[in-house]
Amino acid sequence: MDFFESIAQSFIKTFITDDRWLQLLSGLGVTILITLVAAAIGIVLGFLIAMVRSTYDMQLQGRKCSNPSDYILKVLNFICNFYITIIRGTPVVIQLMIMYFIVFASSRDGIIAAFISFGMNSAAYVAEIVRSGIMSIDKGQFEASRSIGFDYKNTMIYIIIPQAFKNILPALGNEFIVLVKETSVAGYVALQDLTYVGNMIRSRTYEAFFPLITVALIYLIIVLILSFLLKRLERRLRNSDH
Repeated sequence: MDFFESIAQSFIKTFITDDRWLQLLSGLGVTILITLVAAAIGIVLGFLIAMVRSTYDMQLQGRKCSNPSDYILKVLNFICNFYITIIRGTPVVIQLMIMYFIVFASSRDGIIAAFISFGMNSAAYVAEIVRSGIMSIDKGQFEASRSIGFDYKNTMIYIIIPQAFKNILPALGNEFIVLVKETSVAGYVALQDLTYVGNMIRSRTYEAFFPLITVALIYLIIVLILSFLLKRLERRLRNSDH
């Protein structure tokens, strides 16, 4: 058997036999679903945490609590700090396994465990990205908005957050790209995502080249598409400033 015949047979076993290309497509669908839901959870939860932490930094840090709302804010800030420390200090695969084997031990619902685990993990990083963006805005803008009658809530919504969003967009985009690649460990909880399917095909065909290279190329294409879309969005936001 010559080299080209060997390559052709390897290709057929990887993609054609038993419609394995459909398995890869199904795995890609699972990966995309986990990424989208986890990103939504991460953005919503991350923004909430960032609001708590940035509000604490701007209004309470360095001074004593003077009313019940100050104590509530201080407690919330402590909880958020603790959450971020734990999430950022432990591997995402361990968080996923804890969610699946402990939290959802009775149901063993892998997809829900993946949604929550990856979403909570992403939220910790999104929170720090958003908080740094808010804190990067000059304090003079807070004072100017107050002088024209804006309260804290309206100042954040109409003045600070729109500016911060432009500053943090590259970092948020990078976090979303990292999230796509992090979902490759979903197979640890028996989810047939793209990486799991590729490895399953490799184990059945005893052919490593096509399954693994194909999975790598699919991830690369997803990342390139996301990077292209983010650059277009950044360019549009820059043009809107002129």
